[in-house]
Amino acid sequence: MDPSQLEAIDVHVHVETDDHGHLSLPDDFVEASSAYFGAGARRPTIDEIAAYYRERRIGAVLFTVDIEAFTGHPALSNEEIAEAAAKHPDVLIPFASIDPAKGRAGARQLERLIADHGVRGLKFHPSLQDFAPNDRSAYPLLEIAQEHGLPALFHTGQTGIGANMRGGGGVRLGLSNPMLLDDVAIDFPDLTIIMAHPSFPWQDEALAVATHKPNVYIDLSGWSPKYFPPQLVRYANSLLQDKVLFGSDYPLITPDRWMADFARLDIKDHVRPKILKDNAVRVLGLAQERG
Repeated sequence: MDPSQLEAIDVHVHVETDDHGHLSLPDDFVEASSAYFGAGARRPTIDEIAAYYRERRIGAVLFTVDIEAFTGHPALSNEEIAEAAAKHPDVLIPFASIDPAKGRAGARQLERLIADHGVRGLKFHPSLQDFAPNDRSAYPLLEIAQEHGLPALFHTGQTGIGANMRGGGGVRLGLSNPMLLDDVAIDFPDLTIIMAHPSFPWQDEALAVATHKPNVYIDLSGWSPKYFPPQLVRYANSLLQDKVLFGSDYPLITPDRWMADFARLDIKDHVRPKILKDNAVRVLGLAQERG
């Protein structure tokens, strides 16, 4: 990927289906989340994602979420995602998702994915994977990520997945409190940690961790910028201008909508390119590759 050929880099893009029609979520979760988000049935393939982002000159970090232990639903293949992304290296960067419940076997899988398939980071969703980031269950995976210089992206804040299901589908919102990542940042001081989303209802906690721990960043996915909390905008414009990243949450939110609303946000001129691309270039190591 050549960042000079791109207008922006979206660090939060979901792969929701594979070439066999298998979905990343169980059917009951799909039905509930579609109703909650008012989303249609559109679930683009990786080739379609690549074409969409290439047309817009935007790079995309893409991943699935492995929630097999919690739901019993087989995960999409990290290998297939990485292989499909490798056909579009100008716009796509693959991250892996491995359920922390897989322990050392998961860590060995990650080693293979790095060596044989070129994955460039890790995606976690504590509420859907039913683990606390600081309970050490994910530490074997994080040890590998830190050793190889791969960023780890954690969902933070409320999730719409499981909303209005009986008992919320068993999804525990508290597991995605960003303050839990403060311990992870201490235990892995050389690991790049990205907190995904404006972290409702814990926005101030996320800002506190990101300003205190030099290895912690925030992506702005999952919300239209017009709904960003004012303190998030204030910090993005000042103390965290080098630590905030553009993310859409595609296909739930399109980069077209996100960027149109971001253009109307009161962001300083010199900060805007940092958020849209420059910070991601540094976090993903793309500058070193070109150098």
